[in-house]
Amino acid sequence: MTFSDLGLNSVFVNAVEEKGYAKPTPIQEKVIPWVLKGKDILASAQTGTGKTAGFTLPLLQRLSKQKHHPSRSVRALILTPTRELASQVYENVKEYSVFSDLKSTVVYGGVNQKPQVRKIRSGIDVLVATPGRLIDLHSQRIIHFDKIEILVLDEADRMLDMGFHREISKIIGLLPNSRQNLLFSATFSSDIKGLAQNILRHPVNIDTNPKNSTVEAINQFVYKIDKSRKAEFIIKLIKEGAWDQVLVFTRTKHGANNLCKKMKASDINAMAIHGNKSQTARTNALAGFKDGAVNVLVATDIAARGIDIPLLPHVVNFELPNIPEDYVHRIGRTGRAGSNGEAVSLVSVDEYPYLEDIQKLISFKIPSEIPEGFPLDPRITAPGPKKKTRSRPRSSKRSRKRGGKRR
Repeated sequence: MTFSDLGLNSVFVNAVEEKGYAKPTPIQEKVIPWVLKGKDILASAQTGTGKTAGFTLPLLQRLSKQKHHPSRSVRALILTPTRELASQVYENVKEYSVFSDLKSTVVYGGVNQKPQVRKIRSGIDVLVATPGRLIDLHSQRIIHFDKIEILVLDEADRMLDMGFHREISKIIGLLPNSRQNLLFSATFSSDIKGLAQNILRHPVNIDTNPKNSTVEAINQFVYKIDKSRKAEFIIKLIKEGAWDQVLVFTRTKHGANNLCKKMKASDINAMAIHGNKSQTARTNALAGFKDGAVNVLVATDIAARGIDIPLLPHVVNFELPNIPEDYVHRIGRTGRAGSNGEAVSLVSVDEYPYLEDIQKLISFKIPSEIPEGFPLDPRITAPGPKKKTRSRPRSSKRSRKRGGKRR
């Protein structure tokens, strides 16, 4: 199967081949033909599966077949939950439209809006945006939605988790009724199904996420270790293993900052990325990690959305997420495109229930051991049985607070 076989013309086949891709991934095989036919899509796909190209390539081809409006108003809107993901999607849009005359830009908060406004006023066909900045620009009458033909909600589950339900509803209420809708999510939760029901018209349902798919290309391992010795152990792992590119996940911003300080004190070149960092700091940290100037990037889940690094060898869960699906997102950053990757989790006694939930989700018992020289403190015991298994939360009063949208 080739990209031409899926219905893409030479303009976009050449663009994707320029990036070194010769064959479509499973999600691309399933999504591209339906998007080209103008169908609404509800697709479930994990990070690293090629879903961005899956909607970007056919979207661009559909737009290229019609003359743009004289005012060059936005015709396709791609909504993402975070700045990093918005930037990553925009890079893909630019790369795949290189041989066409389509114009695009990206808008997100945390930076001066003037350069974004100049680009919009010069005329664009495709806009990639985060919800908050998009609504701000619309309220200023800088962006108009009346010519939009295609709407994409990328990582819709994360947008809902971040409390953007109200913003999404507002944006959708401002769009033309006649349009194509593409909704991508890591899971088909009840919230996502409810959102899809309100947005999509007779959608094609596509699911490329078997629950145990994460284990196929990724070596997963658990080290059971006391919480107080995790920093010491991860420093030992990185130094003795000579790991030169490691993505480390913590649950909190404070935890990310503390771990970074300890790593720097041990002569490890580490930087943190989270919602309290300025956009410039986040961009510089990510750029340094990609080009090898930074060896360890310590990130919270939301800040890490959009990190796309080919052949990333190591992901470490310094702390397990309390939502099992987030584990899949995290380790999916390694082992991409059929390459091998390693996902290591440092699990303290209080996290055993989270580990159980993760293993149920992926239908796989992750190998584990107590590392030599790091015996568990017998005075610390595991928590009792849980009353109820934790699942992905619905939008709540907490999530509506502005502070709940950044991590």
